Amino acid sequence: MANPRYDLAVIGSGPGGYVAAIRASQLKMKTAVIERDRPGGVCLNWGCIPSKALLNSAEAMETIRNAGKEHGIEVGDVRVDFKRVIARSREAADKLSKGVRFLFKKNNVELFEANATITGAHTIALSASNGNRPPAEAIEAERILIAAGSTERLFPGMSVGDGLITSKEALVNDRLPNELLIIGAGAIGLEFAYFYQAFGTKVTIVELEKQMLPGMDAEVAEELRRAFVKRKVNVMLGHGYKSIARKGERWAVTLDAAGAASTVEADMVLVAVGRRPISTGIGAEKAGVELERGGFIKIDDSFRTSVPSIYAIGDAARPPLLAHKASGEGVAAVEIMAGVRDPGFDLSSIAACTYCQPEVATIGLSEADAKARNIEVKVGKIPFRALGKAVAINHTEGFIKLVASKQYGEILGCQIIGHGATDLIAEIALGKTLEATTTELGHTIHPHPTMSEGIMEAALAAEGEAINF
Repeated sequence: MANPRYDLAVIGSGPGGYVAAIRASQLKMKTAVIERDRPGGVCLNWGCIPSKALLNSAEAMETIRNAGKEHGIEVGDVRVDFKRVIARSREAADKLSKGVRFLFKKNNVELFEANATITGAHTIALSASNGNRPPAEAIEAERILIAAGSTERLFPGMSVGDGLITSKEALVNDRLPNELLIIGAGAIGLEFAYFYQAFGTKVTIVELEKQMLPGMDAEVAEELRRAFVKRKVNVMLGHGYKSIARKGERWAVTLDAAGAASTVEADMVLVAVGRRPISTGIGAEKAGVELERGGFIKIDDSFRTSVPSIYAIGDAARPPLLAHKASGEGVAAVEIMAGVRDPGFDLSSIAACTYCQPEVATIGLSEADAKARNIEVKVGKIPFRALGKAVAINHTEGFIKLVASKQYGEILGCQIIGHGATDLIAEIALGKTLEATTTELGHTIHPHPTMSEGIMEAALAAEGEAINF
């Protein structure tokens, strides 16, 4: 029997792959998706969604614990069913995975639950995955889109087990450790640090760089460090990992700080030192697809690889490794294929979010970035303690920092740390798309009392017209 043929075959059903497949079907392409795990990919099943469910539980715990002191609401002894906390997050992931499966059916996208191996410019071999036997041994497609995502990194010689975990294992781990060491103070490490601390675990964060969230605005990073220290998290910056060894029922991790060695012990160790692209093991290189430094797939402005019929998006293609960036690239890639969009994609308009408390969200250039590029800027900064809503709900940690061109006031970037930051940043994303200025944002009347007033106040501050600070 002849292999099924498609206009587009998408490898991976994460936020890049499934969105690309649905948009392709809307554009009248006969589309197939190959997924080795569950619809929704890593983000939905092993990342964004279940982790945010866990963080929501942590926020609830923090609110309850502080209810008496802050609100005069006495709740008595608080007990935690940690297994239920984990189960709830898995239920959220399961529900949304089923939703993606439904969306495929609704949009006439054929799903193959199988391992995919690219065997040629237009062919993909299928093999059994998770006990599922695919209905065909191979499929053919005019175009192939690689949306395989990324996976967790470990240090050389490390292997998961006996309490040595990555973010994936943390999402199903239903044993609350007494002491946890997290290696890496990026977004993933900080989110899990906040989560475990909220439930009473003694947490230590180790980071090689001199600040949390390396590469981010230093002022934001320092504000976040103070917030974590206030929550009694042990933060060890400038400490690099050297080795790890089992010591009885615990782990002993040896660190190096400017040549001085030290050892930290913990019941559990979570390694959160970034992710690596899934660009090998799927046949791409054998098919002639070129890779770049870091293992990312080399693409052009149309998301096309070195093989003209093969495209790549998301984590497999290039940083930043963000779900919404992958979704945006997925839509852009298929629209470019269909000829309804010009080549190109603006990475500077992609916001990055960290969902611990206080939240952190950034977009575009920081003040330091602008200075490094010799761009003259004006900066507007407003602390949340100046906002009526923030005071009323007792979320006064943090600030909004707006960076704009000095000549025209065009929004170049924004850094937010504080309650609701990951939602507030969307207004700046829209502003950048519309090439908005600080004058326009400052003169846009925001509802009162809201946290979003901080955007207006920061814009006014950049113009020297701040009212409430």
